Amino acid sequence: MSTVTDIFGSMVFDDSVMEARLPKETYKALQNTIKNGKQLDSGVANVVANAMKDWAVENGATHFTHWFQPMTGITAEKHDSFISPKDNGKVIMEFSGKNLIQGEPDASSFPSGGLRATFEARGYTAWDATSYAFIKDGVLCIPTVFCSYGGEALDQKTALLRSMEAINRQALRVLRLFGNTDVKSVKTTVGPEQEYFLIDKDLYDKRKDLIYTGRTLFGARAPKGQELDDHYFGVIKSRVAAFMKELNDELWKLGILAKTEHNEVAPSQHELAPVFSTTNIAADHNQLTMELMQKIAKKHNMVCLLHEKPFAGVNGSGKHNNWSISTDTGANLLEPGDTPYENAQFLLFLCAVIKAVDEYQDLLRISVATAGNDHRLGANEAPPAIVSMFVGTELEEILEAIEQDTPYGSKERETLKIGVSTLPKFSRDATDRNRTSPFAFTGNKFEFRMLGSASSISCANVVLNTSVAEELKGFADRLEKAADFEKELHDVIQETIRDHKRIIFNGDGYDESWVKESAKRGLLNLKTTPDALKHLLDEKNVKLFGDHKVFSLTELEARHEVFLENYCKVINIEALTMLDMARKDIMPAMSAYTKTLSESALKKTELCSEIDCTYERENVKDISLMLNAMYKQVKKLELDLLTSKSIRSSEELADYYKDTIIADMAELRVSADEMETIASGEMWPYPSYGELLFGVR
Repeated sequence: MSTVTDIFGSMVFDDSVMEARLPKETYKALQNTIKNGKQLDSGVANVVANAMKDWAVENGATHFTHWFQPMTGITAEKHDSFISPKDNGKVIMEFSGKNLIQGEPDASSFPSGGLRATFEARGYTAWDATSYAFIKDGVLCIPTVFCSYGGEALDQKTALLRSMEAINRQALRVLRLFGNTDVKSVKTTVGPEQEYFLIDKDLYDKRKDLIYTGRTLFGARAPKGQELDDHYFGVIKSRVAAFMKELNDELWKLGILAKTEHNEVAPSQHELAPVFSTTNIAADHNQLTMELMQKIAKKHNMVCLLHEKPFAGVNGSGKHNNWSISTDTGANLLEPGDTPYENAQFLLFLCAVIKAVDEYQDLLRISVATAGNDHRLGANEAPPAIVSMFVGTELEEILEAIEQDTPYGSKERETLKIGVSTLPKFSRDATDRNRTSPFAFTGNKFEFRMLGSASSISCANVVLNTSVAEELKGFADRLEKAADFEKELHDVIQETIRDHKRIIFNGDGYDESWVKESAKRGLLNLKTTPDALKHLLDEKNVKLFGDHKVFSLTELEARHEVFLENYCKVINIEALTMLDMARKDIMPAMSAYTKTLSESALKKTELCSEIDCTYERENVKDISLMLNAMYKQVKKLELDLLTSKSIRSSEELADYYKDTIIADMAELRVSADEMETIASGEMWPYPSYGELLFGVR
């Protein structure tokens, strides 16, 4: 029987496989590419490709693909077999260095924001050697970036890699100032916690809204929801446990460090959390995790819902992005040290994050903005749409003491001077966690809690990496010129705390008073995706990405267009689905139900004129009134959708969907959900919330 250690990474062409299968010189050259970004010689690429092919074939692979992440939010792959014809009518298995390094998928059929026209098909994929190749479903998958014929990024990963290079450059400059010459590279690491729902597939197949949109557009609340708190961390049902076991096995085979699993707050909701990985690898692994969740759930006759808000009235699903900064020597730069020198270095990096979150709060909100996540943020189940930071009471007191040049703790202690007197060591877990904070310090990392469950983690980490790189650059520019390093260091930290402390909030983010308080502080409250996207092309944001070579203006404009288009398309699909369900299923079913009630009442009175038919008459009246209201709402939604076709501007269209179409959909839902509460269960055309949320036994 295979153990976890036996299967872990068995489907990955990882470092141990490379070292065992590649000639020493080839292995060294490849490591130089992976660790230092050096270009791979074509001769070396051919040797690597051949070894990779032999390993893949031995493990059952017949095809290869350049596995990439276009701006669809999911992954893409085009499979090519290893076979090559021989003169005798036979075939051999071949795979060249050229096949490994570069591919050419169609670039016009993916979202491009105008970077590619329909008739301009050429695009390129290029191997990301820092992320190991793996075998999935008999296919050798080579992680790649995806760009246009002109070199513009058309994917999620290119910008992520660029942002990682940006923070590496600036962090190394800062470390050199502290005399650290051993570190050769700095990388951000991420551990994304993934929330999801599991529902019975037979019930799912009867819901058009789940099939077309991933969430329920109609549905009255079940008699029981999450109010008893009995699902959270509860005993995992055997059917779910079997799914989790198979999921873990498949993730481990792919080298994915799946660690924690448990029931979440809402019925049928669960969570998986991995161990930290380098950010681009974590992004790859999270995409694979979501794919495997959906695939394996079906094998257990369940469906995995990754939508941020599949059910009204119970918690939606997020993705907590645990982010930190580490060196190649194993040091965590967000870990407070034991000496004043280490404390000062930690505080400088901490201040870079504080300043970045304050100055680029709009970008952080944009990085998690989707139509689905708009249902979740600020709904007393997730962080509010207002970006703020939690640092804990003890660290906040230390920052305040530095800002005001006052003693920390007892009055007998010295005034805190960075690099001169000892900054007190504080415990990593000295303060309780704040689950209402969008961006919380949790000892040696930050937990960015605003991400939606269905989204790639790449966008959020591009913003984090780039914005922190910008602040580190500003610090390094200033400190490199300083005549008195320790004094300038103290001043930099003190000024940063004073100028950006408005972003620090340790209180209850759900409390209505915080909305008012945050407005007084000048913080943004961007409640919807269209509201947030209005800031993407602000001058400071264009400059940020341009200066660090993460996005050109053209690439940023393209993304602005893609995000707006996606928002409008999602809402349009949901609206059309609602109309289809209302016209074809709900209204006919309820009309038939009133007929049944009327006929029942008529038969009763025919048998005996004195029989009381109040139940039938009142229900016929109530449902008829609701049907009439629903019909009017359907007509209004249809008319407003027709009006939307005449709006040419993407920004105006997004605002129209936000203000008009979503309001129409909410009104339409009210009538339907009210009818469901009094309708016969047999006559209602769709499985109820009770069946969906408690159907997996």
